Amino acid sequence: MSVLSTEDEGKYLMDIEAEQIGIVTQVDTDAQVAYVEPDPGIGEAVIQGFGFGDADEDDIEVPAETVETVTDTELRVAKDL
Repeated sequence: MSVLSTEDEGKYLMDIEAEQIGIVTQVDTDAQVAYVEPDPGIGEAVIQGFGFGDADEDDIEVPAETVETVTDTELRVAKDL
């Protein structure tokens, strides 16, 4: 299990096969859940990359216990979501 922080906002979420799932829009540090936009447009990806933006109704909830690895640019899950 990884510990998620607000510094993870704007990172890419990748699956076990290194396929991009989406981009982290928001992290709830208390609940340890990352909210991921599964198909961000170019503008939205840029906004999220700078750490600005919020989760919305179509975001995927990714609990910290499913995140295997956290790097400077991505979160990687150990299984398909």
